[in-house]
Amino acid sequence: AENLTRALKGESKMQGNWGELVLERVLEKSGLEKDREYSVQQSFRREDGSRSLPDVIIHLPNGNQMIVDSKVSLTHYERYVNAEEAQQEAFLKEHLNSLKKHVEQLSAKKYEDIYEIESPDFVLMFVPIETAFTIAINTEPELYNKAFEHNIVIVTPSTLLATLRTIDSMWSNEKQRRNAIEIARQAGALYDKFEGLVTDLTQVGKRMDEAKNEYSGAMNKLVTGRGNIIGRIEKLKKMGAKTKKSLPETILKRAEEANVSGSEELDL
Repeated sequence: AENLTRALKGESKMQGNWGELVLERVLEKSGLEKDREYSVQQSFRREDGSRSLPDVIIHLPNGNQMIVDSKVSLTHYERYVNAEEAQQEAFLKEHLNSLKKHVEQLSAKKYEDIYEIESPDFVLMFVPIETAFTIAINTEPELYNKAFEHNIVIVTPSTLLATLRTIDSMWSNEKQRRNAIEIARQAGALYDKFEGLVTDLTQVGKRMDEAKNEYSGAMNKLVTGRGNIIGRIEKLKKMGAKTKKSLPETILKRAEEANVSGSEELDL
């Protein structure tokens, strides 16, 4: 409370710094991520070459941006709160005039004319103290509508937080939509890869079957067929061919059985 009192009694720059601090606290609670969903004190160049420095730029999922300005003087509000009842009416009038003046100044900045950003036609004017706006709107109900006519929407911490939470929900839906599109794309690519793998494995299976058939044919000539090569080569050894090695007994036995079986078939 003491810090707030000192800020409100201080110079305009101190009030501005305090208002920006409150605005940042609201942004932190909104769920939006700094430098991604919103930017602070980002500089822009106008078409005439001049520079503009909005307090906060809120980035919307559709590519547009929303500008928030928190430069509001609350000196007269502080004096109204702490004044005697006889003096309150005068300070309240000054407080209203201060808000109206800021609406006019904010409208004159023409933030919507900044060509580097796609901005909505209205700007959010942030009043960091709820009761400062409540007292003003209760005294002059048309204040909000008059500001809206200048493309200015007056917000407080609670109403701004509700707006930012809505924007955060929009971002969540947009991220889910983008993820759904990416999942569909990845699923399609995975299906195509799987189809290619199935085709390749089918070809490998066919080639394995072909190789197996060729192997069986070669083994038939070499070992298992009648008049196989193994039997003939072994006869050469028995007839006196000089060799230093011998074929495996299992192979010789299979070759001999094949030749015997073939002879019996001929006898039959």
